[in-house]
Amino acid sequence: MISWQRAIAWGIAFLAAGPWAEGRCEAAGRNVVLVVADDQGLDAGCYGNRVLRTPHIDALAAQGTRFDFAFCTTASCSPSRSVILTGLYNHANGQYGLQHAEHHFTTRDFVRGLPVLLADEGYRTCSIGKVHVQPDSAYKFERFMNDGIQGGRNAVKMAENAEAFMREADPRPFFIYFCPTDPHRAVRGFANDVAHPRVTETRYEPGDVLVPEFLTDQPEVRRELAEYYQAISRVDQGVGRLMQGLKDSGHDGDTLVLYLSDNGVPFPGAKTNLYDSGTHLPLIVRSPDQKHRGGACRALVNWVDIAPTILEFSGVKPPPYALHGRSLLKILDETDPPGWDQVFGSHTFHEVTMYYPMRSIRTRQYKLILNLAHPLPYPFAQDLFDSPSWQAALERKDVFIGRRSVAAYVQRPRVELYDVKADPGELVNLADHPDQARTLADLESRLKAWQQQTKDPWLIKYVHE
Repeated sequence: MISWQRAIAWGIAFLAAGPWAEGRCEAAGRNVVLVVADDQGLDAGCYGNRVLRTPHIDALAAQGTRFDFAFCTTASCSPSRSVILTGLYNHANGQYGLQHAEHHFTTRDFVRGLPVLLADEGYRTCSIGKVHVQPDSAYKFERFMNDGIQGGRNAVKMAENAEAFMREADPRPFFIYFCPTDPHRAVRGFANDVAHPRVTETRYEPGDVLVPEFLTDQPEVRRELAEYYQAISRVDQGVGRLMQGLKDSGHDGDTLVLYLSDNGVPFPGAKTNLYDSGTHLPLIVRSPDQKHRGGACRALVNWVDIAPTILEFSGVKPPPYALHGRSLLKILDETDPPGWDQVFGSHTFHEVTMYYPMRSIRTRQYKLILNLAHPLPYPFAQDLFDSPSWQAALERKDVFIGRRSVAAYVQRPRVELYDVKADPGELVNLADHPDQARTLADLESRLKAWQQQTKDPWLIKYVHE
C-alpha cells in the first residue's frame, strides 16, 4: 500500500500543479526508465566499436556514466531478466531457464519483482516489448503498451508509446520497462527483411564489421555480424526517440535512465556461456542527481545491482528478504571506487534440454568457472545451432570456433581458471598449474562462500560428487 506520507505529498503536488501542461501533471517525480536490449554484446560506439553507428546510445553515455566492467550473471534471456527485475541470482529466484513454450521455467512464489514493489508504493508501471519471465504475481505491470511495435522490433514505435504513457494525466511517478527484441535472432536472420515504419535502416558491409576472437573470420560470420549491427542500430534509433520523448514531455530532469543488455551476442561462443564473450555487456546509467557526466566507471558490477539501484533512486523500500546486489548510485561519479572488485555468475539452463550448471567468480585479473555437470557435453541453444555461422562450420568440419577448439568448447573440465588480463579470450586453463594453486584455492573458497550465502541448491554437488 502507499504510505500515508507519500499519498499526502502526491495529493498536494496534484492540487498545486494547476492546469495540465502538455497533458501531464507538473508534480515532480522520481521516474525510472529501464531499457534492456536483447542479446547485445559490448557493441556500441561508446564502447570502442568504430564501425557500429550508435549515436543515441553514445549520447546517453555522454549524459551519464558508462560502466566498463558490467556483467550479466547468466547469459540466457529469461534467467538474466529475472535477475535484473528481482536483484536475486537466478538460482535463488528460481527462474533457472527460459519462460516460454515447453521450457516453462518460473520464478518462485515468494519473489516480488520491481514492478510489484514500485506499484505497491504508488508508481504507475508500464511494460513495452519483451517481458519473458513468469509468474505474473512476481512481475505484474499495470499497463502493456505494445500496439504497433512489431514484436519489439520497432524501437521507434516503442518509444512513441512510451512518450504517450509519460504524458498521461496522472501525477504518480512512472516506471517504464522498455525492452526491444533486437538484436535477438529472428526465425530468419535478424528481422532485417521486414520494413519497420519510422525506422531508417542502417546497413553495414560484411567486409567492414569487427569479428571478435571467439568467432572464426568466415564470410557467413561477417554477413551475420552485419545483420546483427543493423538490428542494434534500430535499437539505437529507439533510444534516441525515447530520450526525445522524455525531454518533450518535461521528464528529462526527473528520470533515472538505465541502458543494458540481457546477455551476450547470439553466436556460438558467447550467449549461454559464462565466458566474458557471453557476460561482459554494456551498462549506461544516467541519473538526474549525478554531479559529473560522460565519465566511465571501472567498478565490477553485475545485474543483481540493477534492482537495488532503482529502489534507492525511487525511495521504495526493498522486499522483506535480502537482495544480492547493491545500489550503483553512490559510484556514478567515481572512476575506480574501492570494494567493487569481484562479480559472480550462475547459469543452470537455457532451454529445458540444456542442463549445464556453471558457477563463476571474476576478479580484475582472474576468472574461475566451476562446471558442475562437466561429464556432459556442453549443449547448444537451438537458434545458435541453426545459425548459418554454425551450420557452415559443421559443413566444413571446422576444428576451431574462433581460437578455441570445438573439442574444448564441447567437452569442458570441472574447473576452468583464466588470467583474464593476460588471456582475455580465456583460452589457457591454469587450473592445473602449480604456480596458480594459491589463486585457485582462494577463488574456490570465495565461490563456495558466495554459494552458501545465496543458498544455491547446487551446493549439494560438493557432497554428492
